[in-house]
Amino acid sequence: MTTLHLKFFPASSFPPSRRVLRRLDAIHCCATHGIEICSNGNGSTNGKATFPEKDPLIRHVASAPPRPRRIILVRHGQSEGNVDESMYTRVPDPKIDLTDKGKAEAEATGWKIREMIEKDGADDWKVYFYVSPYRRTLETLRCLGRAFERSRIAGMREETRLREQDFGNFQDREKMRVEKQMRIMYGRFFYRFPDGESAADVYDRITGFRETLRADIDIGRFQPPGEQNKNMNLVIVSHGLTLRVFLMRWYKWTSEQFEGLNNLGNGKMIVMERGYGGRYSLLVHHTEEELREFGLTEDMLVDQEWQKYAKPGELNYNCPILNSFFTHFGNERVGCNLE
Repeated sequence: MTTLHLKFFPASSFPPSRRVLRRLDAIHCCATHGIEICSNGNGSTNGKATFPEKDPLIRHVASAPPRPRRIILVRHGQSEGNVDESMYTRVPDPKIDLTDKGKAEAEATGWKIREMIEKDGADDWKVYFYVSPYRRTLETLRCLGRAFERSRIAGMREETRLREQDFGNFQDREKMRVEKQMRIMYGRFFYRFPDGESAADVYDRITGFRETLRADIDIGRFQPPGEQNKNMNLVIVSHGLTLRVFLMRWYKWTSEQFEGLNNLGNGKMIVMERGYGGRYSLLVHHTEEELREFGLTEDMLVDQEWQKYAKPGELNYNCPILNSFFTHFGNERVGCNLE
């Protein structure tokens, strides 16, 4: 039986710079066999032997995990609702299936993603998936995943906040048509469907998901303990409006800029790739022409060029949005886009 000897050290025995950690350092668990473990009194190590990243002291000294190489946004393949809008009057939105064409689109996109990743020339690349819980997005992921062996898939998470915009109870097809016309009149971002959501409501829940995603990136949650893979690729499988709102939230685009964006085609993707400074830019993978077609303005393209070279936490002191809004500053610079 292993005996634990507890050694207590007064706070005054530590240098001032280490007293802030004295609660963690003050109790040392020393096993008689020379193996250092931490026990809660009943022999349990609380998982720290298997998951060293749970130990706050290890986290304190460990280097931050590398950021994923890409965040790839994929819209679901063609659904039955895309072909026949009356489907929504008979089938709940979350249960709409993909068509055969949609399944083929999803699988083709999976192979395109693999081809893009393999061009990096790295041997240790992997993919991790976040997916909306709707049937058409789950089916898209299942088809898309056929392009990858089990060893290449780091994991997946079904994420409710990535669901489609809630359009309300649209059993009445004529009412659906009228409400969509009203949305065009009042603006796609702020108009809320009766008993449903506006794009602004989607923005609020996507903000929560973005914070979860950033936390996952910061601690490398999608990587096994101890791994520091620089060639991880995140894939988010969701819906057209939800993905546009995600980009709007990430890059801090305005509601007016959102209104000018075009929907991704079914089964299409848009790629946020890590630039030279560590931030994600759409201009690393895409051309300016492709992004203009998606709806980016010149100011947005200028910002993407800056994102391509900037480091996380840096400010864009030549921010075109602020400098075009506040015209009374003359040549003074105003910073924006703090990530």
